Amino acid sequence: MGPQGRSHVSTAEMPQQKRQPPPGQERLPERRDAAHERQSPQAQQPPEEAALRKGLPRRVRFAALVGVVVLVVAGVLYWLHARQYENTDDAQVDGDIHPISARVNGTVLAVNPQVQENSYVAAGTVLIDIDPADYKATVASAQAEVDRLRANAAASSAEVPVQSANALGQLRVAEAGVAQARQGVGTELANVKAAKARVDQAQANLTRSEADRQRYSNLLAKQEISRSEYDQRATEARTARSALEAAQADVAAAEGRVAQARASVAQQEANLDKARTAPQQIAEVRARFGSASADLARAEAQLETATLNLSYTRMVAPVSGIVGHKSVETGQHVQPGQELLTIVQLDDAWITANFKETQLRLVRPGQPAEIHVDSYGVDLPGHVESIGAATGARFSLLPPENATGNFVKVVQRLPVRIRLDRPQEPQRPLRPGMSVDVSVKVR
Repeated sequence: MGPQGRSHVSTAEMPQQKRQPPPGQERLPERRDAAHERQSPQAQQPPEEAALRKGLPRRVRFAALVGVVVLVVAGVLYWLHARQYENTDDAQVDGDIHPISARVNGTVLAVNPQVQENSYVAAGTVLIDIDPADYKATVASAQAEVDRLRANAAASSAEVPVQSANALGQLRVAEAGVAQARQGVGTELANVKAAKARVDQAQANLTRSEADRQRYSNLLAKQEISRSEYDQRATEARTARSALEAAQADVAAAEGRVAQARASVAQQEANLDKARTAPQQIAEVRARFGSASADLARAEAQLETATLNLSYTRMVAPVSGIVGHKSVETGQHVQPGQELLTIVQLDDAWITANFKETQLRLVRPGQPAEIHVDSYGVDLPGHVESIGAATGARFSLLPPENATGNFVKVVQRLPVRIRLDRPQEPQRPLRPGMSVDVSVKVR
């Protein structure tokens, strides 16, 4: 060791060496004893106290050793206990907050006196009444339109079978008329043929009678027969001529009736063509009924809308809870979507605990949890219900964009939903926003 190092060594640590007095000077024994007493004050203490000072360091060292062992054991036990839990103080009570907004515009007629800030309302309680006069008139008009269109639809519905029956009946009648007319043509053609046959027969009779008359005329000229016999043959000839003329007239009449029958056939075929549009007529009637039904359905929808708007003039509490953020008064004109108050539901509260992503390695749904409520200083049991789908940063208004290159790695937090295992105590209600500490048992 160098000189400097030696200079720091205390004289007390150096071994006691006997100092020789300078030559010519000798120290007296009394002075030497006094100096010895000044240098060793322990020599002046009683023997019991000196013995006590000799034993004190040993007990202190033992107590310190025991204390260190206890601290180490306590630290190990605490570590073994603490490693079973994941804790966070970034947690709060959450609950459903129902905003009550106007669904129609109008003037507020009345506000329930019980609806005040921080007051409790039960589900179904009337909160606000909006002037319903305009909406009642709309409902009445829509009801009248529905009644009118319902009558039209009923008439159209009754017309469908009637028109269908008439169209089908006309079709059948036309088909029968065509068949009958064609049969009449055949009959008249047969009559023409028969009339022509009678003409031929009458012509033959006339030819024979005229021949007989001519022969009898020659015999009468020779006076070989009497005048009466000739007249008889002449009468037969005239009768045969008349029969021929009548038969010819029958042929002409029969041919006329054939033409009439054929005209009737043409008319009946035209009627048949018209009657064959029966399916189209039926479809048209059904289309009119469908249009009337559609108009009725539209009018009924308008009536339902008007009825709903009328019902919206009376606003009721959808759930039971505490009124908050009330901003509506009597006489105020409100618009659809305007928020008038909120109802905070207290009977379905849960805990949202924001754990660091490094704490979620062992956290699973269903694990038991302990919630310490700062407001009341109590611990409540619960369990992990679910783990958030994304970090809170992803749901922020301006989520981080790491692709820009401005990347700083920050430990993120994910919301974990904790459900209470027992109902809330009425004297200690949990309000959304309250701060809590959460400890989840993961092992």
